[in-house]
Amino acid sequence: MRFVWRQIPPDRVNHEFLWLSVSVAALVGGAIWLGLGLPSWRCPFLSVTGYPCLTCGATRCSMALFHGDFSIAWSWNPLALIALCGVALFDLYAVVVLLARLPRLRVIDWTTAEANAVRIGVIGLIAVNWIYLLAHHARY
Repeated sequence: MRFVWRQIPPDRVNHEFLWLSVSVAALVGGAIWLGLGLPSWRCPFLSVTGYPCLTCGATRCSMALFHGDFSIAWSWNPLALIALCGVALFDLYAVVVLLARLPRLRVIDWTTAEANAVRIGVIGLIAVNWIYLLAHHARY
């Protein structure tokens, strides 16, 4: 695996612009939803089984994060907090490279072992997070 900085050709997907737009749209949509006082929905998996799903608590985690309460955000869903912080860092990177028209960071030449290690790591993080959520399911 190699990290390289490249200019993107005009015929290629501009991932920085695309994913920055998606995250800003999600943020604006959530703000409008909450601003209108619309109700949040209950997790169908939790309603049926009584146990939290893989993403249970992510909305409450987001709310706590936007209020600046990292410990409460962590307690609701640690993996969601890590993901939200990752999205914020990506958005910052995307704004900088888009405004300054800089080369884009790309990861290339993955070996099979590296790709499998990343897959196993992601599945492991999801499993550990779900175990945490199940261990604390009384709060849901």
